Amino acid sequence: MDTDAALLALAALAHQTRLDTFRQLVRHEPEGLSTGQLVERSGLSQSTFSTHLAVLAKAGLVQSEKRGRQFIQRADIDALRALMLFLAKDCCQGRAELCDPLLAELACC
Repeated sequence: MDTDAALLALAALAHQTRLDTFRQLVRHEPEGLSTGQLVERSGLSQSTFSTHLAVLAKAGLVQSEKRGRQFIQRADIDALRALMLFLAKDCCQGRAELCDPLLAELACC
């Protein structure tokens, strides 16, 4: 992931509705959630929620697939992994003791 992609992803997640939506989708991997379920959970109108979903999709954090008559939204776990690696890369600067607690906490999830 390059800096521009990381900034786009971070900007997309820097809003409560989008962050909550993305976290819900991560929890519901790999099956995802329908757009209708996400709208209902958000308490927003369909059009307002769609705007937020479009921001997440443009940032490459959410993928949509059509199943029958529904659109299923899924978190792009590879994009999440890339963003986390981008943020953590070189964090220890050759000093593993700085990153070991972070890596241990991520491993337990």
